[in-house]
Amino acid sequence: MVVGRARGGLAEAAADYEARIRKLAKFDVVVVKDEPLDRGTAAEIRQREGDRIEATTAGWTVVSFDRKGEQVTSERLAELLGDLEQRPPQKTAFVVGGAEGIDPRILEGSVFQLALGRVTLPHQLARVVAVEQLYRALTIRRGLPYHR
Repeated sequence: MVVGRARGGLAEAAADYEARIRKLAKFDVVVVKDEPLDRGTAAEIRQREGDRIEATTAGWTVVSFDRKGEQVTSERLAELLGDLEQRPPQKTAFVVGGAEGIDPRILEGSVFQLALGRVTLPHQLARVVAVEQLYRALTIRRGLPYHR
């Protein structure tokens, strides 16, 4: 699940990894509308985007990508995917927030909060990095040669 639509080269890169993931696992991208940055404070923007995320993910297992989350290796992410596969059958949402980040209640409701590093990435670039890492983790789990 991502906030806002990707554009240009980042959209192409995200689409490439998303297509690769679909060859290995059931995977859909859900896009929730991003809030214009001139429509309130950062907290208000996160809250409105959080409302949209919450409405879409009710009953789902949520994993958030947030710079304050836990930094994990690709191998550990593969293990986490395995842990998620062991849960009762339900959908899992991997959430990349908008330009102002993810609403605290979404983060608090997440089973994992993962960092893509300590640097702040533009959210559309974070989407590309997140789907690349999910693809890499799936190839690790399946013993495919992508991860070296």
